[in-house]
Parts: sequence; C-alpha cells; structure tokens
Amino acid sequence: MVVTAARLPSRGRRAVSPAGVVQSYAAPVPVPRETYQPRLPAYHDVGRDRFTAKDENPFKRVGEDPVSTFSIDVDTASYGFVRASLNRNVLPQPAAVRTEEMINYFPYDYAAPASAEHPFSTNVAVFPSPWSAGRKLVRIGIKGFTIQRAARPRANLVFLIDTSGSMNEPNKLPLVQQSLAMLLDQLAPDDRVGIVTYAGNAGVALEPTPASEKTRIRAVIDRLTAWGGTAGAEGIRQAYKLAEQNLDPKGVNRVILATDGDFNVGITNENELKGYVERERGKGVFLSVLGFGMGNYNDAMMQTLAQNGNGAAAYIDTISEARKTLVDEASSTLFPIAKDVKIQVEFNPAIVSEYRLIGYETRMLNRDDFNNDKVDAGDVGSGQTVTALYEIVPAGGPRTMDDLRYARPAPVAASGGEYGFVKIRYKLPKSDTSLLIAKPIDRAAEVSLFADAPQDARFAAGVAAFAELLRGGKYSGTMSYDEVVRIANAAKGSDEFGYRAEFVQMVRTAKTAAALPQLER
Repeated sequence: MVVTAARLPSRGRRAVSPAGVVQSYAAPVPVPRETYQPRLPAYHDVGRDRFTAKDENPFKRVGEDPVSTFSIDVDTASYGFVRASLNRNVLPQPAAVRTEEMINYFPYDYAAPASAEHPFSTNVAVFPSPWSAGRKLVRIGIKGFTIQRAARPRANLVFLIDTSGSMNEPNKLPLVQQSLAMLLDQLAPDDRVGIVTYAGNAGVALEPTPASEKTRIRAVIDRLTAWGGTAGAEGIRQAYKLAEQNLDPKGVNRVILATDGDFNVGITNENELKGYVERERGKGVFLSVLGFGMGNYNDAMMQTLAQNGNGAAAYIDTISEARKTLVDEASSTLFPIAKDVKIQVEFNPAIVSEYRLIGYETRMLNRDDFNNDKVDAGDVGSGQTVTALYEIVPAGGPRTMDDLRYARPAPVAASGGEYGFVKIRYKLPKSDTSLLIAKPIDRAAEVSLFADAPQDARFAAGVAAFAELLRGGKYSGTMSYDEVVRIANAAKGSDEFGYRAEFVQMVRTAKTAAALPQLER
C-alpha cells in the first residue's frame, strides 16, 4: 500500500475549537512498516522551512591570525534535507547547506584508537586543492573508539514525540513511528524507554519500561495520532523530568526528540529553550533531535536544541535514512565516547600564508575557549568518524589578500617543515576535566598530486566542493558539478551501503534541479 493523500482517514479524536465548536481531528490509519513512501509536498510549501544563514568562513592571514578553534560537529541533518530537496528536483536554499554536515554524513576508514581511555585516533593528510591551482587542502580526521555491544552502558531513554497537527503527513508521524520501532530493536533488554507526547498540551504516554517489553512499547507508539497545537516546550520539560526520575549515574540518559520543529505554544524563544536545555545537560541528561518533513521544518530551533543538549541532529526523510541513523549507526547515535570535543590548529607562518576552515561556521570558538573546560563543545559517539578540511595558501602561492603596509615580517618558525600543529581537547563522558591529544601537520602527510591523496580524503574534498557550489560557489574556484561527479566516482571505494553512489546521483540531479520557487501569496 502506498500512501499519497495529504490527510489520512480519521477516527475518534475530538477537540473544542476557540469558538466552542467540537471538531474532529484526524487520527491516521496505521501504515504497515516497510510500505511507506513519502508524499511529495506541493511546491507552495517550499521555502517556509527555517534555517539560520551564516556566511562562509573567510581566508585569514597566518601572520595576523595563525590559530583556528572550533567545536567538532557530527550532525548530519543538513545532508538529509539537501537530499530531500533534490529528490523533489529543487535546489535547497543555501542556508540549509552546512558543509561539515555534508562531509560527515559518510563514514571514513581511519585507523581505530586502541582503548576507551584514549578514545581518538588522528589522521592528517595534505594534498593539492582540486579547485584552486597552487593551493592545498589539509584533511584532519579523527576516529572514535567503538564500544562493543556487550560493554555498552545501560540506556535510559525518553522518546519525546511531536503529535501536533503539523505532523499529520505521511512523511512525518508515520515515519516517526517506524523509525522509533527500528531503534527499539537495537536496545538491550535492560535498557528503559519512556514516551512523552505533545500537541496542544503534553503528557506521559508511557512510564519508563524495560526494552524487553517491546510489544507494549511498540503498541503505544503505533497508537499515536496527530492533532492540535505544538506545546513543544512543555513536552521537553516533561521528558527531562521523566528521564531524571530514572537517572542512571553510570548509564546513558537521553531524551530523543522527534519533530518537524514547529513550536507554536509555550516557550518559542530559542535563547530561553537553549538556557533550559543547557541546565538539564548539567544534570546528566542529553538531548538528540530527529527532524521530519518539509514545508514548516524549523532547522534553526532543532540545531539550537541539539548543539546545547550534547546531542546530534539528524533529518529522517526516508525509511533508508531511519535505518542508517537508528540501526546501522545506533551505537554512535546513543552512546558517546567523548564530550566537549574541540579542535585547535596553529599554522606555521613560514610555510602557510593564508587558510580558511571549510564549514563549521556555527561551531566556531574563541581561541581562549579551547583551554576553558566550562565552554561547551561537540560530542563523539561510539565508532564515529569526524572530518575537517582547511584550504591553505602555501608561502608564495596565490593569496587572497595583500600584505599590510605596516605589518612586521612574519617570524620564521623553528619547525620549518611543519604546516601546522593540531590539538584536540576532550572530556570522557563522566568527567568534567579535559584531556589533550596533539599531532603535527608535517611533510610526511603530504602528497604532490591530488590523485595520490588518500581515497577518503579525495571523496571528502568532492563532497565539500558540492556543498560550496550549492552555497553559491564563492570559494569553489574552477569546480563544476561534472568535476564533483568525476572526483566522487573515482573515490567511492567499497561503498558497502551505497551512500557514496547515492551522493553521485544527488550531484547529477543538482545539475538540472530548479531553483527555489517563489512562495504563493
């Protein structure tokens, strides 16, 4: 059965309108699992989705500002939204494209760390830029320690489910129900699940229940219906309260919010919600966000919640994406191996004239934030990889800025063979004191031809170029969609799940996709 209607058949739920008239609200007929296909929204819905626009990171002169500091990001929501847009043959709005989330959608084959006590390995590569002659790319990759299933801490989870009227679409609540059922199958019998729902008001649909009682939990999920307003803030309060009542000091305590982000009742101010989530984070309960649907998707709100709740944000647009996020990558989604992970790179002015960090615009930190353990940063889950790219202008290369008239000559660094130095600061999940890993970016990590760069580095460069083209092409140089396809095809590797082949098709679609249509008035 394929569901294509804008509204599903209703039964049984009633509410009173402001005028006092009793109205029926639609309760969707359950859609059999694995048969769901999302309805393509009408074009007039496109463009009402809300994103926070950020200018791309500019080039900086090493002689004036040699240090770059940022929080890592393992969110992938941007990639899912871009794919959903292109699947409708429409280019995404530029603000929806976050380059680092596009790059980090893919797993990369970095060497694994030896133990959970030292949970990261670092991998550095330097190679020619494929879009700007005379410039180079620096790839910094880290790999998180993989927690074996038998050694995973107990999970205390609360599913916070948006059941408001805006979720009454086939690619929203029915897809939420199927997604959470998949996640349920990944839990250990002694993990616990509670469920809070919110619409015009919020309430506990299921008290914390052992995951071994899957039939009971799934029955509650399957009975959910969409109606009414969106009291998201009250739902968050109740979900945190439920999680705290069952707090496991040695386990993972997490609220998982499934929503289109359309908060319109209660606290709607992002800063107020941010402050609340930050306080709850300090009590040991983290927040992850799963976004669904298009037309009124509030990415800005969900990024605020996830980034400040020590959790990741993902966008679920298909059953396949639900399986990737909640089955194939369930351990990394639920079980952190490090928190407050920050990266700081110092470039050598004797070797590098200019640099720019590609992406991470919403994750930039001040230089002194790096050593300040009070400053929040990103988390890394079990087995996750994180990749960052810098574009650098070597000394004597094609610079973007002239010398300052009154600047002092750049000092010659003692380590003349190093492009720079990478430092990674992190905390173990139950610690408030950070640890440090450091690694030089030296000539041993460099190759002279792009074709000789590591396969994963070349693929990441292709993804970055595609994202930069979608954002407007300010820094994409000579790159074209056809060149991105060529780079990605040559660096697909084994591609066990077909993610990289799918990316190539996305790039081909972008060549002919329509620009964002005008909203109907």
